[in-house]
Amino acid sequence: MTMRTRSLGTTGPQVSALGLGCMGMSALYGEADRAESIATIHAALEAGVTLLDTGDFYGMGHNEMLIGEALRAVPAARREQALVSVKFGALRGPDGSWSGYDGRPAAVKNFAAYSLQRLGVDHIDVYRIARLDPGVPVEETVGAIAELVEAGYVRHIGLSEVGAATIRRAAATAPIADLQIEYSLISRGIEAEILPAVRELGIGVTAYGVLSRGLISGHFTADRQLGAGDFRAMSPRFQGDNLTHNLGLVEALRKIAEQKGVTVAQTAIAWVLSRGEDIVPLVGARRRDRLTEALGALDVTLDAGDLAAIEQAVPAGAAAGDRYPAAQMAHLEA
Repeated sequence: MTMRTRSLGTTGPQVSALGLGCMGMSALYGEADRAESIATIHAALEAGVTLLDTGDFYGMGHNEMLIGEALRAVPAARREQALVSVKFGALRGPDGSWSGYDGRPAAVKNFAAYSLQRLGVDHIDVYRIARLDPGVPVEETVGAIAELVEAGYVRHIGLSEVGAATIRRAAATAPIADLQIEYSLISRGIEAEILPAVRELGIGVTAYGVLSRGLISGHFTADRQLGAGDFRAMSPRFQGDNLTHNLGLVEALRKIAEQKGVTVAQTAIAWVLSRGEDIVPLVGARRRDRLTEALGALDVTLDAGDLAAIEQAVPAGAAAGDRYPAAQMAHLEA
C-alpha cells in the first residue's frame, strides 16, 4: 500500500488520500478500548495517514484529549505531519443530551480555546461548526473563524453539512478549505447541487460515513445487538425492514467484491475514492485490523466495468430509511 495525497480544495493543505475519523473511539458506537484506540491512531500515522478528524463534543472533550494523548506519544516528525480537523458548536448536557448549536462569534472563540488545550496544540488545522446555527448568519460564524486564522490559532476554515447556498455565502466571507459531509454508496445526496457547487468554488470534500456507520462494511449482521448508547439503535437505516433491505444491498455488493478478491468495505471505500481527487474519505476505524482493511482500499482499482456493476447493485437512492432520525435530519441543509 502506497499512501497518496489529495488537496483539501484550492486553499487547503495536502492530506493523505484517506483520513481517520476518531469519533467512534469516544462516543455513539458503544464501548471502545482506550489503548486500542490510541494504538490505532499511531498505526494510522505510521501508515502515512495525516488527517485526524474529531469534534469537541465527541464524548464531551474525551476524543480531543485522546488524540492529544496519542500525539504526545509519537516522534516529533510524525506529530508534525498530523493535521487535526475539529468540529465545534454542538451543545450537550451532563447527561449527554443534545440541545442545539451555537455559532456566535464569542462562542466560536471560546470553543477554540478549550479545544487547543485539550488537544495540546498551538493551532487547529481545520476548524468548522458541526451544524449551522439557525440563529446566527453563517457570515458571522465564518468571520469569527477567519479572525482565529489571522491570530494563528486556526490554519484553515471548513464547513459541515450545509447546502449549496450556505456554501456560497461562506465562501464569499473567507476562503473555505473543505466541506465535511456524509457521502457513500448509499448516501449520495450531495451529487445534485452540493458537489457541483464546491467544485465550482475550489472547495474540497472530506466524506464521512463512507461505510454508513458499518452498515455497508460487510461486517454488520441482522442479529447484532446494539447497546442503548449506540447511535445505530436509533438510526432509521438499522431498523426492521429497512435493515433487511439495506443488508440485501450489501450482499449484492459482496458478490462484486468477491470477484475482485477484496472485501466489501474496501470496495465501498474505493468507490468513494473513485469519485474525484477532491474527495478525501474518512474511515472510522476503532481497531488496527479495521484500519488495515480500510487502507487496503488504496490498492483497489475500479474500472468502468466495476463501477457499472456497483451502480447496478447499489443504485443512487437505493437505501431504505433516512441517514439520521427525524429530529437530527431537521438540522441538515439540503
